[in-house]
Amino acid sequence: MQKDNNGFSFTYSAPTDKERREIESIRRQYAAADKKESDLDRLRSLHSRVYGSAASLSLASGIVGLLMFGGGMALVLEFGRLALGIILAVLGILPIAAAYPIYKSVMERGRKKYGEEILRLSEQLLGE
Repeated sequence: MQKDNNGFSFTYSAPTDKERREIESIRRQYAAADKKESDLDRLRSLHSRVYGSAASLSLASGIVGLLMFGGGMALVLEFGRLALGIILAVLGILPIAAAYPIYKSVMERGRKKYGEEILRLSEQLLGE
């Protein structure tokens, strides 16, 4: 039997029940959520942005300071470089001491920036 090259051939197969459930599961993830759910997601996102940015910046400051302090202590104890080690350790104390003020200032800035929207969304979700 020879096949005609000018013809059109079409094959269709319906998805199985398992494939249909998987397709619908994926589709639900991309479908638009209802209004209350998206408002709650927005509220969570704003809240985590305020606290997350403050925590990450203060944590980074503390880690940098701790590494500097540890490096200074290592210079003193391991390599006998007393002056350089003390200077590096004292300089490392500064970012460690600044970690909490950084946290407070970034938190306050985030509350000023997102506070009104967080309050509006929470009142809307609570029905007040």
